[in-house]
Amino acid sequence: MNLSVTLPGVRPLTLNNPVLTASGTFGYGMEFASYGDLTSLGGIVVKGLSLKPRSGNPTPRIAETPAGMLNAVGLQNDGVESFLKDKLPRLPWRDVPIIANLYAAAPEEFAELAGILGSEDGVAALEVNISCPNVKEGGVLFGQKPSSAARVTEAVRIAARNKPVIVKLSPNVTDIAAVARAVEDAGADAVSCINTLSGMGVDVRTRRPLLANIIGGLSGPAIKPVALRCVWQVARAVHIPVIGLGGISCAEDVLEFILVGAHAVQVGTANFFRPDFAFELVKELPEACARLGVAGLDELRGTLKV
Repeated sequence: MNLSVTLPGVRPLTLNNPVLTASGTFGYGMEFASYGDLTSLGGIVVKGLSLKPRSGNPTPRIAETPAGMLNAVGLQNDGVESFLKDKLPRLPWRDVPIIANLYAAAPEEFAELAGILGSEDGVAALEVNISCPNVKEGGVLFGQKPSSAARVTEAVRIAARNKPVIVKLSPNVTDIAAVARAVEDAGADAVSCINTLSGMGVDVRTRRPLLANIIGGLSGPAIKPVALRCVWQVARAVHIPVIGLGGISCAEDVLEFILVGAHAVQVGTANFFRPDFAFELVKELPEACARLGVAGLDELRGTLKV
């Protein structure tokens, strides 16, 4: 069965299959090479990159929850220079799309990052994390306002040259469709949704929060219904492709996201409890399609009966 997917648009991106890894859950990619063939994946979204190295938040910064996990890692990374020098050359970028995830605190920083990464042959596309605090507006997240999300998108689009720009949407908003339309108008080639839900956990014995940061991002199977809702709403609101993520833990989950309108998916939290999960998911998809009696993903995409 042909599982290849093309994310259409002005700058199309072709994937061998719809299974990508979610930023922050698959390291820089090579960490998982012993668990499967990296080139078998649809694409690798590396952990968030900033202009300078970041040490992240204090520990503890990960906590297990029912059907998921909380994290407040704080976008720890080695910085874009180290990534380009030490990480990217080791990745099989000629055989599988490598997508760089961008983190910054101002539109100008996003543009600078996009300019650096946009000139690299080994980077197939840029994913913009707009769940970042805008330091110029008192820490309000870029993704919480359509206007600020659009400003970041436009800055990245101008600097990214011919690279496709994917904007990763936050569910922690009143109207995710409005944000999606704003970034589409600002030049986004695709959107991915959703990022983690804001949450927290506490220990009644110690009377302390589970995370040193107190609040973190909730991910895993518990958030899949929210993610499906968001993908369905966004896919109906924009004309650019949608990449769905949030709680995928089996092949049928992938098909649910395709059914509500996603072109592709990203898998994240499942990589922590099964490091081979993404690789096995690719193998299981044809059988899952066969069980539904569909010959391919195009036959299923966006056909939800409502």
